[in-house]
Amino acid sequence: MLINSIPARRVLAVALGALAVFGSVATASAEPLPPPPPPNCTAADLAGVIAGVTAATSAYLFTHPPVNDFFTGLQGKTQEERRDELGTYLDANPQVRDELRGIRQPTRDFRARCGG
Repeated sequence: MLINSIPARRVLAVALGALAVFGSVATASAEPLPPPPPPNCTAADLAGVIAGVTAATSAYLFTHPPVNDFFTGLQGKTQEERRDELGTYLDANPQVRDELRGIRQPTRDFRARCGG
C-alpha cells in the first residue's frame, strides 16, 4: 500500500505545482475584466421595460380608437409608405405624438442608462 501511495503523491504534487505555475502565468497575462453593467440593465430588466411599454401602448390604442384605426390601417403598406403616413399623421396630431413619446420614454431611459 505504501509503494502505491508514494508515486500517487508525487504525481499529485507535480500536477499541483504545474497548475500553480501555469495558473499564475495565465492570470498575469489576462486582460482585466470589463466593468459590470450598471444596475437594472439585465435582459430581464429590458424585458420588463418593453412589457410595460407594450401594455401601455395597447391600453392607449384601445382607449383612442381613431389612433388605433390609423395604426391598423398601416398594415400591408411598404415601409416607406408607413414612414411617410406616420410622419404626416403625427405632425397633424401633436398631442398623439407627445403621448406616444411619453409612453415610449422608459425604453429611451433604459437605453441611455444601459448603453443600448
